[in-house]
Amino acid sequence: MAFCALIHKFFPDAFDYAALDPAQRRHNFTLAFSTAEKLADCAQLLEVDDMVRLAVPDSKCVYTYIQELYRSLVQKGLVKTKKK
Repeated sequence: MAFCALIHKFFPDAFDYAALDPAQRRHNFTLAFSTAEKLADCAQLLEVDDMVRLAVPDSKCVYTYIQELYRSLVQKGLVKTKKK
């Protein structure tokens, strides 16, 4: 749900967050990753199967994906950064 919430924050018209079911993890991961790839040009660095299969996903992989998403959002002008 966290990935969906993050994507929904920047693309609120992409899907109905309130209609998501937390129990449908595979659907939620697929939706979040495919929406980020389509709308933010963010490479899908995480595998849905791994996210569903693992009780605790690899934190370094998740962090890397979040960094890539952030970079993609900055490039789209959706996140403002401080210029030095």
